[in-house]
Amino acid sequence: MTASVETLSRHWIDGTWQEGPGAIPVVNPATGETIAEVPAGGASEIDTAVVAARHAFNRWAATPLADRVATVLAIREGIKARSAEIAASITAEMGSPTKFANSVQVGMPMATSKGVAGLAESFPWTEEIGNSLVVREPVGVVGAVTPWNYPLHQVVAKVAPALVAGCTIVLKPSEVAPLTASILAEITAEAGLPAGVFNVVHGTGPEAGEALAKHPLVDMVSFTGSVPAGRRVQEVAAGTVKRVALELGGKSANIVLDDADLTQAVKLGLGNCFINGGQTCTAWTRLLVPEALHDQVVEMAVEQSAKYTVGDPTDESTRIGPMSSDRQRERVEHYITQGVEEGAELAVGGPGRPDGLERGAYVRPTIFSGVRPDMTIAQEEIFGPVLSVMPYADEDEAVEIANATVYGLAGAVFAGSQERGLEVAKRMRTGQVDVNGGAFNPLAPFGGYKQSGTGRELGRYGLEEFLEVKSIQL
Repeated sequence: MTASVETLSRHWIDGTWQEGPGAIPVVNPATGETIAEVPAGGASEIDTAVVAARHAFNRWAATPLADRVATVLAIREGIKARSAEIAASITAEMGSPTKFANSVQVGMPMATSKGVAGLAESFPWTEEIGNSLVVREPVGVVGAVTPWNYPLHQVVAKVAPALVAGCTIVLKPSEVAPLTASILAEITAEAGLPAGVFNVVHGTGPEAGEALAKHPLVDMVSFTGSVPAGRRVQEVAAGTVKRVALELGGKSANIVLDDADLTQAVKLGLGNCFINGGQTCTAWTRLLVPEALHDQVVEMAVEQSAKYTVGDPTDESTRIGPMSSDRQRERVEHYITQGVEEGAELAVGGPGRPDGLERGAYVRPTIFSGVRPDMTIAQEEIFGPVLSVMPYADEDEAVEIANATVYGLAGAVFAGSQERGLEVAKRMRTGQVDVNGGAFNPLAPFGGYKQSGTGRELGRYGLEEFLEVKSIQL
């Protein structure tokens, strides 16, 4: 993909493209080449965008629900029409393999936007409780700060329900993968979204992100990213006591019970660990197995890992592309090295670049065996294709290990029966659990326990995040 600096290096504010000072390079992680630049926005650009969103709010909030829903569906159709372009942009800016970019990176935002639009009519916008009429109203101006790993889905998961709710939005996309946000801005205009309802300001987290979180005219901040950055957003936003929704990191456990189908558990488990190159907050990075089955499972996982070809993300056969940046590559390699130093056994992979890939942000997909719960690789989010296989003595210990991190975003259980799997899933302190490979549901609530965040996205619960509740006594 070729990207023009001239056509992509602008903010989208109040329905127009606006130039800005400074320049942040957008680097293709597969080649190390700069493919575009975006302006380095800060407090001034954020203020302009927030004021525009505030001015547009009353009109958009008063727009009939059916019209707001129709606009969200029109945006979805715009995404569909430009799906090939969007997928190519995501592949170029953060290295997601083209097959995954087309099916998931574009497919998920289409599913989530359709889902929230479909539930709007049956949603309880008003209800009677005794002599009170309870009314749900838009929270106001939303500041959305999104990450680089799913640069369209993470945006649409916030923007679609916010628009249905009647809110206006200022988006600060990740400076690592910001180009897709510009395409979305064009799509919203073509869908007829009024000026000021959706705005995009580029920049870094410390500059543009913090300015957005603390702005007094922003009523809510919806943030997806790392735990340290989420803490900072919460601190900055506290000055104006605004609502904050945080979707943060994870260290998800996949508990394989002694009566599970091991072939299914290992195949799906490895797939959900290596998904998007492991750059997924819900990735099942800890594979918990009975001690007696540990070596067998490791052997199966190593055999399965050979199918995960690493290489050029534009090649249809590639399953793992580069990490999103060289900085991310260095982070993943650091954790792999640390795992070796702390005594984990390398079953496959390890430090260093894959053979034949001397250029680009590539790492070797890695599987560690015999990992102890106290090891760094078992506790901290690596965000790369690194699996830790961890033995346990019995079911109680498996649950204890699964719950023994500061995170609680997702997880899985594989069992001989759905009933047994469900019982274990209920004991896991995490926001989502898949039993025996249960399919992703775009209408189910998504979010975490503990330091994985606050609030929920997707479906009815995601819509409720963008609403205030008023009681009127009659």
